Amino acid sequence: MEKALWYLFAGTRGGVNRVRIVRNLRDRPRNANELAEELDVDYNTITHHLDMLEEHDVVEPSDHNYGKLYFLTDQFERHAETFEDIAEEVN
Repeated sequence: MEKALWYLFAGTRGGVNRVRIVRNLRDRPRNANELAEELDVDYNTITHHLDMLEEHDVVEPSDHNYGKLYFLTDQFERHAETFEDIAEEVN
């Protein structure tokens, strides 16, 4: 998981936005539209980042298709300290 976190947040261009998404999801679950508005990022960009985060078990979606909420996974939460270390380097 640590390698995936380094790749997602420090090894790619979208890392800064992904850090922002994760930090927003820590406050409460949100859907892609809410994240796009909150972060002032294009909706399609947000969905791309959410797909990447889901693929690497950082977020998981709710069962609903319309207004689908995203949650941080338990696996990610176990590596929250690593995430914070990476996030400090990215910002």
